[in-house]
Amino acid sequence: MAMSMRRTLVGLYRGARYSLKNVESSVEARHPLPLVLPVRTKKRYFIPPAVGMKGKKHEDPEAQARAAGIVIQQQFMERPINIACTAGVFDPYIPPEGDARLSTLSKEGLKQRTEQIRQSAASQLAIRKIKEHDSLFSTKTFAEQAQEIFIEAHRALTQFNKEKLHSLVTERCYPEMTRGNRHKTIRWSFVESLEPPRVVHARCPDMVTKGNLYGQVTVRVHSKQTLAIYDRFGRLMLGSEEQPKDVLEYLIIERHLMNPYGRWRLHGKIVPSWAPAKDPVIRTILIPGPQLKPWEEYDTLNHEVPKPAAVQWYK
Repeated sequence: MAMSMRRTLVGLYRGARYSLKNVESSVEARHPLPLVLPVRTKKRYFIPPAVGMKGKKHEDPEAQARAAGIVIQQQFMERPINIACTAGVFDPYIPPEGDARLSTLSKEGLKQRTEQIRQSAASQLAIRKIKEHDSLFSTKTFAEQAQEIFIEAHRALTQFNKEKLHSLVTERCYPEMTRGNRHKTIRWSFVESLEPPRVVHARCPDMVTKGNLYGQVTVRVHSKQTLAIYDRFGRLMLGSEEQPKDVLEYLIIERHLMNPYGRWRLHGKIVPSWAPAKDPVIRTILIPGPQLKPWEEYDTLNHEVPKPAAVQWYK
């Protein structure tokens, strides 16, 4: 009895396996691949420094951050540079002493004139190289163009037009012109030109690579100008709007020659060593007055300005 039941069960099991194989072969059903999920096996926490470790030698901070699972951004030592203009003046022009004062008929003026002719050989080579990249460049018309750039740049400075000023001056000249002008009022005007401007110096240096050329042209401008600077309270600090002064300036105009869309911009000025010193800034101070009551006026009081007491200084 038991043997017959066992044979019956074995037959049923074999029949079920045979029918299941037939179904899988007919339907071509396949089991999907097992889904593998990455499991984090180790949790990393930031470990604070031990108490009492102040003044002792610490480990590498990068190794500690790496052990704590913190990513430190890599710091690069390179500094960005701007190739739209040069960082300075290459071979600056040295103005002769007594310029605009000595006559060419005098002995000293004739010596200066001959020295300028000797030094003009390098300028002629630079002008020839500038004309290869700028076909419209001419020393006869460029001096007037440089003077117009100078006038427009100073007008944009008085109006605080930053967009226009960036298009007229280089990135090196912009901070020099705008430094210290915050909360101040500038009144500047160009009265007349005493002498026609002229090109006195030209150089064509390269930067970064050998073919990256820049044109630097020095223009002599002798004109009459007025300048007045007021502080944030409207008090005069420097100059005058009514009294024009004769100003002799040597302007440096620069252009990136390899840039087809480049333009000539004001790059700086050359201040000779023999130039006179600038006028000092007018300092204003507040003199303390009497404390007025609401119904009193200052004009009705006979108030005298107190004078400082004499102090004896001993050696």
